[in-house]
Amino acid sequence: MFIDYVTIYVKSGDGGNGMVGFRREKYVPDGGPAGGDGGKGGDVVFRVDEGLRTLMDFRYQRHFKASRGENGRSKNQHGKNAESSIVLVPPGTVVKDKHSEAVIADLTEHGEEAMIAKGGRGGRGNTRFATPANPAPEHAENGEPGIEREIILELKLLADIGLIGFPSVGKSTFLSIVTAAKPKVADYPFTTIKPNLGVVSTNDGRSFVMADLPGLIEGAHEGVGLGHQFLRHIERTKVLVHLIDVSGLSGRDPYEDYLTINQELKEYNEQLMNRPQIVVANKIDMPDSEDTLRTFKEQLDDDVQVYEISTLQRKGVDLLVNHIADELEQAPEVDAFEQPALEENVLYKHQPEEIFVITRDPDGTYVLSGDELERRIQMLDLNRTESARRFSRTLRNLGVDAALRDRGAKDGDLVRLAGIEFEFIDE
Repeated sequence: MFIDYVTIYVKSGDGGNGMVGFRREKYVPDGGPAGGDGGKGGDVVFRVDEGLRTLMDFRYQRHFKASRGENGRSKNQHGKNAESSIVLVPPGTVVKDKHSEAVIADLTEHGEEAMIAKGGRGGRGNTRFATPANPAPEHAENGEPGIEREIILELKLLADIGLIGFPSVGKSTFLSIVTAAKPKVADYPFTTIKPNLGVVSTNDGRSFVMADLPGLIEGAHEGVGLGHQFLRHIERTKVLVHLIDVSGLSGRDPYEDYLTINQELKEYNEQLMNRPQIVVANKIDMPDSEDTLRTFKEQLDDDVQVYEISTLQRKGVDLLVNHIADELEQAPEVDAFEQPALEENVLYKHQPEEIFVITRDPDGTYVLSGDELERRIQMLDLNRTESARRFSRTLRNLGVDAALRDRGAKDGDLVRLAGIEFEFIDE
C-alpha cells in the first residue's frame, strides 16, 4: 500500500533531575554542596533512509518518545545524557507542525537529518546555587520537560518528470513502454490510484526519473477525486508532460481538458505554471484522431508545440523522450516551497511573548497558565522549603503577584498553576 500522508506524535526526553547532596568525607568538615546536574533528555531526530519509499511504517507506529536523561549524583557527578531517538523517513518527506502547518523540515538527501523535538536540559544540582550568602543550598532543579508535538508527514515524490492529464489519457501506458515500471493499465477512469515511478533511458545514454501521477479532474485543488493525493507529488517535478487524448473516444473536448488541467495547477500552486510543460497528443492511431488533433492545434497559442504519439503503436515515443531529456537539462532547480515576494515597505514590530495568562474558574480560583511559567514550575522540587521560597520569588519577579492583585485577588484566595494550588498572600 502506498502511504504518503500521516499524522504522528513525538516527545523528546525529559532532562534528568539535579541532586541535592553534600560532601561527607571524614576529614572535611562542612564540606559544602556536592549535588551533580541531571543529564540532557534525548532529542527526536528524523533521518532520511533512501531504502524507504513510502510512509507505510508510520501506519503501525505513530508515537515516538525519546529517553529521559539520568539524574545527577553525589560528588558532583553529572547524569548521563540520553541518546537521540532516530526516526527513519523516505526521501522527499516534508515535516509540518499539525497546529500551525508550518514546515519544520524538507528532507530529500540520503542521511540528511533534522531535529524535530529538542530534549529537555538537565536540572542543576545544588552546587550550582551556592553563594557566599547561602554556601549550603538545599535547592536543586528538576529536569526540563521534553517537547510534545503532533507532526504531519507528507511524502512528495522526487521525480524529474511528472505525467499529468485527465484519467485514461494513456499516462500509465506511456510510462510502461519507456521504463521497466509495470503500472496497472485499464480502460476505466482512475485506474492509477497511487503514483508510479520509473527510470527512463534515452538512446544517447541520458536518464531521468518519471512519475505517472493519478489523473486530475475539475476541482482537484479542492480535494475532488484524488485531489491533493495527486497534486502534492507534482510540486517537486522540474518538467511537466501533459498528455491529451485526441481519439475522441472519451467524449471530452481536448482543448477544454487542457485548460481545465492548467487551471487546477494554478489554483493549487501558481508557481507550477512557471514549470516547463510539454504538450503531447496521444492516441493518434485512432480513426477520428486526425480531425480532433487539427482542431486542438488551432485552438492553442502559436508558441505551444504539440508532440504526436501513439502509445499503442509506440509511434513518436523515442522523439518525445529525447525532447523531454533536452528540456530537463535546461530546467531550473525546483524549490518545493517557493513563496511569492513580500510587499515592499512592510513594517515589522517586535511582539513580546506573553509569559502568563490569568483566568478565573467558576469556584473563584485564580488560574495561571502559560508554557514558560508551567515549564519553570515543573523544574522546581516544591517538597523542599528552599525551592518553595524560590518559586515565590520567581512569581514575584515575573509580575504575577502584581497581576493577581490588579485582578482583585485578596489575601487567602486560591491560585492554581499546573495542577498545584496555593494561597495568595498579599504582602
